[in-house]
Amino acid sequence: MDLVTALALSIGLLGGVATYLYLSDPLVLGLQIWAAFIAWASFYHCGGKIQGFISSVLANLWGVLWGALTLIAFSNLDLGLAAPIWAGICVAVGVTLMILGCKIPIFSAIPATVYGYAATVALALLTNTVPGLMEPTLTNPAVIIALSMIGGAIFGLISEALATAVARS
Repeated sequence: MDLVTALALSIGLLGGVATYLYLSDPLVLGLQIWAAFIAWASFYHCGGKIQGFISSVLANLWGVLWGALTLIAFSNLDLGLAAPIWAGICVAVGVTLMILGCKIPIFSAIPATVYGYAATVALALLTNTVPGLMEPTLTNPAVIIALSMIGGAIFGLISEALATAVARS
């Protein structure tokens, strides 16, 4: 079987398994399947294999951190500016610092950092849980996204190994 067909079957099968696990959420962690799929794609974007896994996860988590810090700055500092202006300033500074941090080799996968940043901001804003970013709990949207994305990267690693094994046979 060719590799693309093997990947289609592997990712399709494991995508179904991941969806079932994330939506049934047996550990009640609030895992987000959409964030897992973003991280799964990030794994492949970073080249796959163990190195792609490590690169993707570290960069995703770097983005999660900067997404959370940006929202914390926006929601906790009041400079008397209109919200859209202050939000724009916070994003400009936060994203600049995040990308500058990509000079550090372990965080160098810039697209993967953006995926983590965007997923964190999306969950916090869409669920109105920005204040929860300051809480050291499993309901913190940054923690939820981090766990969801790590899980997605694990599924990426498994899907690659399965597809490689099937393609060889």
